[in-house]
Amino acid sequence: MKKVLLIFISLFSFIPTATGQQQLKLTQNAQISVLTIAPGDELADSFGHSAFRVRDPFLSIDHVYNYGVYDFNTPNFYVKFAQGKLLYDLGISRFDRFLSSYKAQNRTIVEQILGLTMTEKQAFFDFLQHNARPENKSYLYDFFFDNCATKLRDVSDKILTKNIQLGYNFEASGLTFRNLIHKYLDEQPWGKFGIDLALGSVIDRIATPQEYLFLPDYVFQSFKKGSISEKPLVKIERTLFESSPVKKTSSFLKPFVIFSMIALIVLFVTFRDLKKQRRSKWLDVLLFVFTGIVGLLVLLLWFATDHSATQKNYNILWAFLPNLPLAFLFLKTQLRPWLKNYLILVLVLLLITTLLWILKIQIFSITVIPILILLGVRYFYLVKYMKG
Repeated sequence: MKKVLLIFISLFSFIPTATGQQQLKLTQNAQISVLTIAPGDELADSFGHSAFRVRDPFLSIDHVYNYGVYDFNTPNFYVKFAQGKLLYDLGISRFDRFLSSYKAQNRTIVEQILGLTMTEKQAFFDFLQHNARPENKSYLYDFFFDNCATKLRDVSDKILTKNIQLGYNFEASGLTFRNLIHKYLDEQPWGKFGIDLALGSVIDRIATPQEYLFLPDYVFQSFKKGSISEKPLVKIERTLFESSPVKKTSSFLKPFVIFSMIALIVLFVTFRDLKKQRRSKWLDVLLFVFTGIVGLLVLLLWFATDHSATQKNYNILWAFLPNLPLAFLFLKTQLRPWLKNYLILVLVLLLITTLLWILKIQIFSITVIPILILLGVRYFYLVKYMKG
């Protein structure tokens, strides 16, 4: 009879009160846990995922609270995404569906059940329920400082205040943000090149241990090494699904290989031009158009978006925007005299790029090496050609 009465109380507790709040009290069997999902095959999945799980078997509650949800139906979705103004949501889903989704992707899922008191469990549940309301669920996503992983750190600190102490003693210490993301991109060479091209020198500073938690693996480690009221924070750790080994094939068509081949072509054409004392107009136009378009994209990411990580991007020194409007001038047989000074300028910019790399002010993609070589050789030849 007592159990029947408790069930009825629990059912009625789902009914919103006059203030719109849901008054639901967890039972002693309730569990709050952290879910860590291993990286997937797609670029967007390369860094893994984190979420909270709330389970109360007595109340038939088994929900995942996921801070990585966004709405494709958002007006101007792609524009907002590109500008860094896309809002992400805290979404709630049934655990069985969540588990099935990642099983289908063959991604390992590990659960850390937290050793919380009943009061702390209730505080967690109340906070997540309140945070998931339509008026509270949205936040402005930032890959490094406000994402699905950092939310677990911030939410835990906010709920448990002085009682919680996450562990920040990581083996991989003293790494920059770029170092950290590179660890996950070995299987995504083109994605790695694109990310290095798009992100600026701001990510080449050493990350603090707390800042490592933009990556789910470090969230997992920090909870594993953490404590709550001087007791271990994680009570039980278990693997819910272990991925099956998959044989990965490595493609020959990597960016460094492709641009090295292009560099060889440019060197061959330039050597041939030198022997015949001529200029291949089509090559000059292509190089100026390519570097100008890349420069335009880099500048737009820096100045026309709210992405914090795309600022101070010195790829603009070799991907020089003024090359784009000047490209058509190289269609002419007779080049204007002032272009020689311009070519000297872009050669100096290539040297500055190299110097910034040596001084580690910004770490560029290794693919930039053949690009700098082909541009340097071609610019230098054009200067010599105009002197002749």
